[in-house]
Amino acid sequence: MRKKIKVLLADDHVVLREATAELVDNQADMMVVGQAGTGEQTVALAESLQPDVIVMDVAMPRLNGLEATRLVKVKCPSTRVLVLSAHHDSEHVIPLLEAGATSYLPKTVSLNELLEAIRSTERGESVLPSSVASVVVKHFSGDIDYEGRVNLTEREMEVLRLVTDGLSNDQIAKSLHLSTRTIEAHLTHIYSKLNVSSRTEAAMLVVRKGWLKNE
Repeated sequence: MRKKIKVLLADDHVVLREATAELVDNQADMMVVGQAGTGEQTVALAESLQPDVIVMDVAMPRLNGLEATRLVKVKCPSTRVLVLSAHHDSEHVIPLLEAGATSYLPKTVSLNELLEAIRSTERGESVLPSSVASVVVKHFSGDIDYEGRVNLTEREMEVLRLVTDGLSNDQIAKSLHLSTRTIEAHLTHIYSKLNVSSRTEAAMLVVRKGWLKNE
């Protein structure tokens, strides 16, 4: 039986945090290992508990979500961070992704969407609303060089193009008439070739390199 996903919840709103904790604990495949009300507590608990996923609020006292994410990724590089925020502009999104966040969702998402995002994030699959994905592309498209494509196949370039469009693995599979498992295999090969560990890093890299400019 697959081990449960260990989740750390970081939010200074106690009622919301505890409600989310109850929901997560009711899932057969995940469990809450800790709760934090400040950024400092988040970093300390992450280091001691080594969670698989941290659901991180941005606006927390004493140490905000951005700084907490940056510190968590230094101290616990295998822990993935799913950020919840009310902001979708580049001023807020890009620094969090550059700090190491794997996924970024608006606080308006449904509870079921949050649960699925936790599962995807734990697998290393970045979850980004299309509006956020477009912000990433727009931000990095002005920083272009023309290095080679690191021996990526045409199919892998197709997958990457759809990743930068903000599509999920399931959506990419349907678009290319392939299985989700095949898309996951392609992404594993892509990560290895590009020396990255997430969809977000891959998307940022290929856009920065300008590899999709004339696709």
